[in-house]
Amino acid sequence: MLKEKLKTLSKALNESDSNIDVITALSELFHTNVNIFVFDSQLNSFRDFSKHWTVSTVLDADVEKLFDGIPLIRNNKIFYPLMKKKRLIGFIEIEGNSREIMEILEIACYNISLKIQNISLTLKMQKNIEFHDSMKNIAKIIETQYELNYILPIIGEILDTFISNHLIYIFLKENGKFKLKWPSNCRDEKIESRLVELSEQKTTIISDDRKNGYFPLVNENSVIGAIVTKSTEEPLIPVEIEYMEQLAAQTSTTINRANVYAEILKHATLDALTGFYNRRQMEERIKQETSSAKRKNTPLCGIMIDIDYFKHVNDTYGHAAGDFILKTTAKIIRSHLREYDIASRYGGEEFSIILPFTKEDEAVMVAERLRKAVANKVINIEHVNKKNDTKTIQITISLGIYSFKKTDSSEDLLMNADKALYEAKESGRNKVVIYKPENSTK
Repeated sequence: MLKEKLKTLSKALNESDSNIDVITALSELFHTNVNIFVFDSQLNSFRDFSKHWTVSTVLDADVEKLFDGIPLIRNNKIFYPLMKKKRLIGFIEIEGNSREIMEILEIACYNISLKIQNISLTLKMQKNIEFHDSMKNIAKIIETQYELNYILPIIGEILDTFISNHLIYIFLKENGKFKLKWPSNCRDEKIESRLVELSEQKTTIISDDRKNGYFPLVNENSVIGAIVTKSTEEPLIPVEIEYMEQLAAQTSTTINRANVYAEILKHATLDALTGFYNRRQMEERIKQETSSAKRKNTPLCGIMIDIDYFKHVNDTYGHAAGDFILKTTAKIIRSHLREYDIASRYGGEEFSIILPFTKEDEAVMVAERLRKAVANKVINIEHVNKKNDTKTIQITISLGIYSFKKTDSSEDLLMNADKALYEAKESGRNKVVIYKPENSTK
């Protein structure tokens, strides 16, 4: 009978490919519940072999006997040590207490120990492979992607897959404060206080219970963000901490590269004085918006704006005052536009606006609001006026509107709005004019 059971066990172990297979084989052999715990020397604790290496506290001070290779019997349970060259690698917990079980374990414990070690090694190798796959995937992002809004969710999902037993959060610093960038929410208020500590410390912070990890994202010795891992059950094991630090470094490289690209793009597409699009970028956006309006059959309007008598302003108060007035006017314009409206400094004292999904009468309302807002604004130029004692000034703007037609080319949008603007200036300034072909004199 004993020989048959040993033969059955040997066959089951040979056919086992996973931790679950081994435990199932033992449970079926003994017809009772079986658990296996593996000793982790780095944590000086035992891990549940069946539950993806969860740390477990299953024994008290008597555990020292297991380290000496002595089985324990308590509460109708057997705790049988698994040894390798007089070194404890773990133990088997079996419900029941029979001589037959002890005899089988005494004979088969070496094979069981060997199988557990092989599977443990396989799991570590698998973790290694997952880590290197994650590193390669992030490296691929570095090579091909530049937009943070696109990059961060991808990196978040990669990290989430790698540390599957933890919640993953990615924070970036904005104006000196950490802001959650992935996923959409985090309800743990304690995280933010630890992030402040991380910013000062600039090195990885692991909570006392090892369930939370704070990994800094660094650029030139400054913390620009953090990756946070959080678990209610699973502690981080040393190899996971090591891997996360390397993944954080790779992520930092990706984010830094995206930030450099964004800065380059900003200078290439934005007007330095106003923060609006420059003319070149506006022309690109016009092509996109007119194409979209034609394709979707949606209304689209363009507005051209000119600051009235701007040359006189420059001549009278100086170019510094002129620049300040341009910036102030741009702020007023932006404050009266929707988030998806598009504004540019088209040249000199000229601004252009694209209003998607906007009919002509709606565009007129927008233009009138802008005209009144600028005319009513008292601008303090005392700090930039170098030519006289004038402290405040009021200016006006002229505006031309054109409603895009499906038969138009992209160039027609602002060209016709500019013709209407010309009409507004010729007929007295500080007014809004809608383009009419019959009234065009330009």
